Amino acid sequence: MCFLKKSLCGFKQSPRQWYKRFDSFMIKARYNRCEYDSCVYFKQSDDPTYLLLYVDDMMIAAKNKTHAQKLKTQLKKEFDMKDLGEAKKIIGMEITRDRGLDRLWLS
Repeated sequence: MCFLKKSLCGFKQSPRQWYKRFDSFMIKARYNRCEYDSCVYFKQSDDPTYLLLYVDDMMIAAKNKTHAQKLKTQLKKEFDMKDLGEAKKIIGMEITRDRGLDRLWLS
C-alpha cells in the first residue's frame, strides 16, 4: 500500500482536497463562510463582498468594483484561473442587467 502526500486528479478525494485548500485560502484572506451554505463566502464591511462557489466556477458580487478586483487579484496569485468577465449565466440561470435602472433579473 502506498500513501500519497498530495491528491491527484481523478481520485475520489481530489474535489474534497481542492475545496479544503480553497476554504483555507478564503479564511486566511479574512472571508467568512456562510453558516447556511458552505460555498458562499463574504467579507463584512461598509460595502460587503460575496464569493459564490459552484464546483470550479465562482462569481464575485460587490457594490464596490475595487473590492471585487482585489479579490480576483488575490485568487489569481493562488490559483490557476481566468476571468470570464461579467456573468451572463451561472448554474443554468441567465442573468440580465439594466444598469440604468439598477435592476437585475434571473431566469
